Amino acid sequence: MRLSLRDDRTADSHSGDRRDHPTIRRVSSQQTVDVVLVGGGIMSATLAAMLSTLEPTWKIEILERRPALAEESSSPWNNAGTGHAALCELNYTPERPDGSIDIAKAVAINEQFELSRELWSFLLTTGRLPDDTFLSPAPHMTFVRGAADVDYLRRRADALRAHPHFASLEFSTDPEVIRTWAPLLVLDRELDEPIAATRAPEGVDVDFGALTRALVEDVTARGATVRLEHEVRRLRQRRDGTWRLRVRDRRWNASPRNRTIDARFVFIGAGGGALHLLQKSGIPEAKGYGGFPISGQFLRTTNPEIVRQHQAKVYGKADVGSPPMSVPHLDTRVVDGQTALMFGPYAGWSMKFLKHGSPLDLLRSIRPGNVVPMAAVGLQNLDLLKYLIGELTASPTRRLRTLRAFMPSAHPRDWELITAGQRVQVIKKDAKRGGVLEFGTELLTSADGTIAGLLGASPGASTAVSTMLDLLGRCFPDRATAWEPGLRAMMPVLGGEDWDDALALHQMAAGDQVTAEP
Repeated sequence: MRLSLRDDRTADSHSGDRRDHPTIRRVSSQQTVDVVLVGGGIMSATLAAMLSTLEPTWKIEILERRPALAEESSSPWNNAGTGHAALCELNYTPERPDGSIDIAKAVAINEQFELSRELWSFLLTTGRLPDDTFLSPAPHMTFVRGAADVDYLRRRADALRAHPHFASLEFSTDPEVIRTWAPLLVLDRELDEPIAATRAPEGVDVDFGALTRALVEDVTARGATVRLEHEVRRLRQRRDGTWRLRVRDRRWNASPRNRTIDARFVFIGAGGGALHLLQKSGIPEAKGYGGFPISGQFLRTTNPEIVRQHQAKVYGKADVGSPPMSVPHLDTRVVDGQTALMFGPYAGWSMKFLKHGSPLDLLRSIRPGNVVPMAAVGLQNLDLLKYLIGELTASPTRRLRTLRAFMPSAHPRDWELITAGQRVQVIKKDAKRGGVLEFGTELLTSADGTIAGLLGASPGASTAVSTMLDLLGRCFPDRATAWEPGLRAMMPVLGGEDWDDALALHQMAAGDQVTAEP
């Protein structure tokens, strides 16, 4: 007999109190699983790794509509692979009106990434991950030009170095020092304007695709089931609180073509596809939400002579008036053991919510409850529209000019333009403005904690563990005490912190207006 997530007292009747979260009972149905994770990316893989550790008897199924795992946002060529720890991203350290630098968000993001590093370390030391080749050393740098930005970067460095998390941060305005850090930033540059850079040697490049596959391989060895080319078409909550999912097998030789899964808990980690499924679920918490899709492009080079001269992830500053996703960066990327450089992002636009989605995705997401927020956001973000039009009409010469601001020696023959992943920015209701557009992530959970979904993109994969901790706290409050020792074994950094304090790491950075990369 398998443990499920519903208490005997509520098994035979639907509870009128949606906040009466289910606990554990024995069931005999072979058709019901404990957990369904929709989407085969880093979020579902992370939650599966945590739940399979905390509750090894629970039956877990992962459903992925694509023929392979991690083909959307978690694919290494669909993101910049930055292990976001606030070491180089200027948007995490805003300047206050009095000129001081606010580092609170940077500290929260840094601690979130440390939780991810600790979980990966636990899985490595216990033999559940085969190796750490998904991680590659890549110092994180920030590079600016002009006297005003140099002054800001100096003050930012001083403020961050006062905190122990950032004690190793280096700062320099000396071109020769910067040359030793990242030669391509200085090569062929006319040094008639001030420049400055910071460098955090502990930064990393992360292949989230390889990590996703390794995590899922581990959880399947522990009993989880993965179903590729399986698409959730419908889902509804039954009277006993469980969820019934109608799933279509997309394989050409599928038999049967359609199947039904009953689940006691559902997590929708389907990237751009999450909004549609949350809308179909009918939970009131999803009403009023909309999405604005943005795609991205990068310039990429694999020329070994160029690649060997740059071993860093270098972030700059967005132009005045540009949206957060326009922050330029020149990145070392290591994918399948091969090193490349990527520069971008250059924003694009498509009505698709997934890279392998439908051009009708945006239209299908419109509901009576989100028309007003979406219209309000459109009227309030004309600067974003102007930026997107400019990016869509940008010539190759203009793209090259943007690259040369970072790498003056860049030649077009060495670079190719690639299309990265599709992101759906969150649109939500706002009492004063009608609607707001957010560039962060939003975790939606039902009142009874039986379903959750993740919307948005940033800082995304880097803080997956923190996000999943937040989910566990919201959806399984009755299991918090029992799970706390296991979570601390996986992530010793939690140490003597109270459970609520640990979950606050995610909540402190929730709704952040920074997009790491398309």
